[in-house]
Amino acid sequence: MTLVLGRHPFADDATLMMAIVNRTPDSFYDKGATWAEDKAFDRVAQVVDQGAEIVDIGGIKAAPGVEIDAAEEIRRVASFVGRVRSAYPDLVISVDTWRAEVGRVVCAEGADVLNDAWGGADPALVDAAAEHGAAIICTHTGGATPRTRPYRLEYDDVVASAIHDTVAYAERALAAGVRRESIVIDPAHDFGKNTFHSLEITRRLGELVATGWPVLVSLSNKDFVGETLDVPVGERLTGTLAATAVCALAGARIYRVHEVTETRQVVDMIDTIAGRRPPQRAIRGLQ
Repeated sequence: MTLVLGRHPFADDATLMMAIVNRTPDSFYDKGATWAEDKAFDRVAQVVDQGAEIVDIGGIKAAPGVEIDAAEEIRRVASFVGRVRSAYPDLVISVDTWRAEVGRVVCAEGADVLNDAWGGADPALVDAAAEHGAAIICTHTGGATPRTRPYRLEYDDVVASAIHDTVAYAERALAAGVRRESIVIDPAHDFGKNTFHSLEITRRLGELVATGWPVLVSLSNKDFVGETLDVPVGERLTGTLAATAVCALAGARIYRVHEVTETRQVVDMIDTIAGRRPPQRAIRGLQ
């Protein structure tokens, strides 16, 4: 399916890097390295230089912590979105939020995508996207409350649940007026899932791809990688890239990442092996 993210169209076979930019003082990964606005802007410049097509700006960490209301979330991200839009008119800007109130403000500042990590917790988010011609990411969280950790969740079939909920969310967005080509589904590794669930989602990602909706995966340094290999956050790149390769072979379209260059190389290599992309050069044995 051709993707249109805000004002930006992408070819049917395009795979996209979505680089994470945290406007939080307490991110699990960077520990607040981009909390200061200028540091966050430097991060945008870095990932654009590395080839990221999308930046995903978030003002609240996913894990439990200090309560952040909508006004504070807007303060953290809205004007920053405007600054990035002015500096990078061709960059796709995504905002990681589940709140319609925030979504409307950031779209007015130039955001192209609303990335709802919490599975439609605010049902009006689809209306905010439709009103502004924005794309939306529809995730599966098993009904989890935002900013809570999963505890003893059970599914008869986690992949079937992910398909059912993300497709239902996508159809609700479509009914609200979001363009079909601007709707993406995300099984949401770790969110509302234990490690076995996330591994099952990875192993069977092709079933989500087969729905026909473009699939985003957010694998970078997740707990399911850390628990599988028994490694801390700073040592999860190899495991992340292994999971990325599996998802790339299955046909994922968008990769939400911390490490842009490494992920791009893995995805390009897998797409070339799969016959979806030619080598950048092929002279061995020919000259």
